[in-house]
Amino acid sequence: MKDDFVFVDEVVPGIRWDAKYATWDNFTGKPVDGYLVNRIVGTRAFCAALEKARDKAAELGFGLLLWDGYRPQRAVDRFMRWAEEPEDGRKKSRHYPNIERPQMFEQGYVATKSGHSRGSTVDLTLYHLDTGELADMGGDHDLMDVVSHHGAEGVPEEAAKNRAHLCAVMEGSGFSSYECEWWHYSLKDEPYPDTYFDFPIE
Repeated sequence: MKDDFVFVDEVVPGIRWDAKYATWDNFTGKPVDGYLVNRIVGTRAFCAALEKARDKAAELGFGLLLWDGYRPQRAVDRFMRWAEEPEDGRKKSRHYPNIERPQMFEQGYVATKSGHSRGSTVDLTLYHLDTGELADMGGDHDLMDVVSHHGAEGVPEEAAKNRAHLCAVMEGSGFSSYECEWWHYSLKDEPYPDTYFDFPIE
């Protein structure tokens, strides 16, 4: 592990996680290069901000569930190779029903240089502290479609309210939102704004 990077679960207790790219449950359909264990990694500054977000969410009756944090550049490179492979249809209806693979990059859902690789960006959602059930967000993680955009039309009222809660929690803790993905937030004062790391998560 690089200096200043840590496993989130070791320094921010009370946060749940499921590192999707370490599993078969992601848009590529298999574990992605660089994700050798199902854990979330980030910078210490990132974790300090997440601790604030955890407390703000709890005040609203929610917990945080993290899907991704630091992402090795080799994983991003794998996404680019995958986008050039023939469509097999296994994940299309769930993750990119209305676009083709190369359009993920063109429309801003996947980047050739990802903020995740700088170590202070997170994909996450809310869950209800009293039941453990995920909050309704009107769409799944990595649903690459306009319905995932902030302010999207046609999102049920409860889901829109939950998205607003998540946004308030994260922006109030020092993160900025990303227009195309309700689950994606980056630390405003990230410590490595120009560095794209490639060490594996292991």
